[in-house]
Amino acid sequence: MIQFTPVADDNPDLALSPLLRGARLTLDYIEANAPIGLTPLKALKRYFVQWAAEAFAWPFYEPEDLYYLNKVLNEQDFPPLMVLHDVLLSAKLVRHAKGAMHCTKLGKQLKSKPGELWTVLADHLLALDHAPYTRHEDTLVGNWDIFLNVINVEAHNGATKDRLSSVLFGSGSEDGRNYHRLRAAFYIHVLRPLTWLGLMQEHRIGSGRERQEVFTKTPLWAAALALETDRHLENLTRH
Repeated sequence: MIQFTPVADDNPDLALSPLLRGARLTLDYIEANAPIGLTPLKALKRYFVQWAAEAFAWPFYEPEDLYYLNKVLNEQDFPPLMVLHDVLLSAKLVRHAKGAMHCTKLGKQLKSKPGELWTVLADHLLALDHAPYTRHEDTLVGNWDIFLNVINVEAHNGATKDRLSSVLFGSGSEDGRNYHRLRAAFYIHVLRPLTWLGLMQEHRIGSGRERQEVFTKTPLWAAALALETDRHLENLTRH
């Protein structure tokens, strides 16, 4: 398990985490409005999905983008909410009972302690099996110690998804199906969780096949992580 440095509740860098923001809004919603209804398949009901799409203001999942692809929104149409739902359950911040999602005692305690809540969310998000969120349920070889230490150096001044992928897994034919699946799996398993936690920021440059994703570390990265490769960063900054 990753050992995070405790983050103070009043640290402004916590505002960089859309996952933390979504979790607190969801817990506040339950307290103010009653438990959130569930469908027979245990998904959050449409009325809450529509509310969350507006309230969360999740980067790259703005309501206009979501409604461009869907006339109505179900939980599966809003991927961040699907993952958040799973994380909240895994962390026992919410529970399912009598056809609805309820806030637990722990959830009520932590929703007003953003630093501690962020650490709980981070622990469970990074331990979650992200394979079901990929198109082909692809797994990824590696561990968080390797991923974080490599990214710590490579993305110190910004790095593309292709660059990070090639350093970690080797370069391959860009026309190969396996190469594209590996990059996609790396994004879902590693880069997207780090971005949703607010440890990294994704910058999308260009469009279509020419689009590139560039990743930079946020101030929250340095506040929450102490890594072996930190000793190499001073020389990188100088050069």
